[in-house]
Amino acid sequence: PALFMENARKGSIVSRANSIGSTSASSVPNTDDEDSDYHQEPYKESYKDRRRRAHTQAEQKRRDAIKKGYDDLQAIVPTCEQQDFSIGCQKLSKAIVLQKTIDYIQFLHKEKKKQEEEVSTLRKDVMALKIMKVNYEQIVKAHQDNPNEGKDQVSDEVKFNVFQGIMDSLFQSFNASISVTSFQELSACVFSWIEEHCKPQTLRDIVIGVLHQLKSQLY
Repeated sequence: PALFMENARKGSIVSRANSIGSTSASSVPNTDDEDSDYHQEPYKESYKDRRRRAHTQAEQKRRDAIKKGYDDLQAIVPTCEQQDFSIGCQKLSKAIVLQKTIDYIQFLHKEKKKQEEEVSTLRKDVMALKIMKVNYEQIVKAHQDNPNEGKDQVSDEVKFNVFQGIMDSLFQSFNASISVTSFQELSACVFSWIEEHCKPQTLRDIVIGVLHQLKSQLY
């Protein structure tokens, strides 16, 4: 009986071992295709991850560049640095930054045009003053070469007032007609101005008008 029971116990153990081995073997992959899929799946996932990471980096770089551009505009445009009381201390939106930048550029264009017009006017003034200076020097030189000390001699102040009145009248038309952008334009404009505004009758009327005005001031 003891031997029978021992053999029965050994047979039961062998039977359970065979059952466990059969179950474990059935759960293990046993085809070459399955092994191939098992090795390819990590490669596909890795390639997708690399593409996703590259796309994320490129998108972040683009956003950083845009942000830097807006930050530079806020630093350059003075109106962006001024606090807007309507929004308090909140950060300016991109739309506001762009609109303020456009307004500031338009303001600079207007200022540039205004300055160019002022420079052109000043150039005309300088040219006219040089002409007046040369003419006055010639008058003074002629007076020094032919001094006349008679009782009816006109004082230098009166002479200057006459000269100034004539030149001021001529300068009005000169300033409105002469362009000093280039020497060629200046030459052309001067001849046209002389032909139109320096006719003998015109000059005579100017001189008579100035003399009548000075006469009324002196007497």
